[in-house]
Amino acid sequence: MLTPNEAFRKFRSKLELTQKEQDDAARRQKEIRGVMNGAFKIADDFLTGSYRRWTKTKPLKDVDIFCVFHEDERAKYRNGKHPSVVLAAVEKVLVDKYGRDTVHKQRRSVTVDFPDGNDEERVMSFDVVPAFTKSSHYEIPDTATAAGWTETNPKVHEEKATAANSAFGGEWKGMVRMAKSWNRAKDKPVKPSFLFEVMALDILRPPFGGDFPYEFLAFFATAVDRIDETWPDPAGLGPPVSDTMNATERAAAKRALTEAQRMMREAIELSRTGQNGAALRKYRDLFGDFFPLS
Repeated sequence: MLTPNEAFRKFRSKLELTQKEQDDAARRQKEIRGVMNGAFKIADDFLTGSYRRWTKTKPLKDVDIFCVFHEDERAKYRNGKHPSVVLAAVEKVLVDKYGRDTVHKQRRSVTVDFPDGNDEERVMSFDVVPAFTKSSHYEIPDTATAAGWTETNPKVHEEKATAANSAFGGEWKGMVRMAKSWNRAKDKPVKPSFLFEVMALDILRPPFGGDFPYEFLAFFATAVDRIDETWPDPAGLGPPVSDTMNATERAAAKRALTEAQRMMREAIELSRTGQNGAALRKYRDLFGDFFPLS
């Protein structure tokens, strides 16, 4: 039977992107870029977000693709324009290609769903983010802010995640993927999932102690105490990452994190008393069906 640490390492590996998933993401990114470039003048496009930072969990949903509009498009879609203008334009183009039922406008992006049945190695959806360059970073539409546009720099987010992973003995990204798996298994009490990454930059203090159960126990305990804090954008450009949850939602997140802390304690105690199988089942209840029992 697996020990808890062996099970967590296997769990971490199961959440890593396969070559098939990477190839599928590249193929569909190219397809979407072709659609966008046929309707707009696009200067650049690239995959970003948790996919690019290797903190994406499974099933693979909401992969971010930045479509950087050429300066020739600025007058039509940016200067003096409400963000809904460019989002509506992108939505229309994607609806024409993929159909009304699979395209949905979001706060900062337009989502395209790819209903591929139960194939877990396919990308289930992309978030297409229209962007304009601004100095050394970007600005994107944001219908939830008074200004209407948010500045961002995905490269800074990526650099900080890489540095944190290195300092944490190469285990930081895996810990974040596993924490996100818990969040998804519990219907996402922490919103957005990027908030977990931002919190982990501060909560997961190096060095890695070598024992996953105790690392997660400490992580959940600290998250309970700090979920009410304001967590700024790591790039120092956009609004706080924690701005999407209201007081009621933060209270619900605190309850879920408290329950996770309790379950971690129970699982650790089960292992301590020789009930390893029961401990693994407790971890599966906590982190979801990807957690291995053997």
